[in-house]
Amino acid sequence: MSLAKRDAAYHTYGDYLGWPEDARYELIDGVAYLMAPVPTVRHQDIAGEIFRQIANVLEGKPCCVLIAPVDVVLPHAGEADAQADTVVQPDVLVVCEPGKIGEKRVRGAPDFVVEVLSPATASHDMVIKRRLYEQHGVREYWLIHPIDRVLTLYRLEGAEFGKPDVQELKGATSVAVLPGVTIQWELLAERLRATDD
Repeated sequence: MSLAKRDAAYHTYGDYLGWPEDARYELIDGVAYLMAPVPTVRHQDIAGEIFRQIANVLEGKPCCVLIAPVDVVLPHAGEADAQADTVVQPDVLVVCEPGKIGEKRVRGAPDFVVEVLSPATASHDMVIKRRLYEQHGVREYWLIHPIDRVLTLYRLEGAEFGKPDVQELKGATSVAVLPGVTIQWELLAERLRATDD
């Protein structure tokens, strides 16, 4: 299932900033995609737990962890924000260059991005956003499949993501680009099992 498009027009971040706030969009190469409706409790639990674990480790360090909704503007070289045609809202992101973080947006690729998949967003996150994050230099990208309890992770090798590493949500997984950050899955997996009942 792919996300619905706002319309057939080409849009920029300048356009996006003028739209009503009652609907959320992501812009990718000028195409406005209507974001999925309110996330499920399961989705928010996963994103919140990952955010919490990372925030605990990064406290007092230069890297900053953020949770959606926050605009990440991905401009072409030298392009002003208003002319940029790509803005996304990852579920969880870490930025290690403080100069990228503004009052209302992050400008440039985060170092680490997590997307929690749902039936409405899975193909969008796995195909379109994976390509986008690779092109803009996101160093590590995680896709979490809550129903299957699987993590697919990509790490940048040169200018491209290497072969995907697929793991069960068991034990712990280290974030390669954030030394000392490891996500522990057991407590979260236990809560996910409880929601299956």
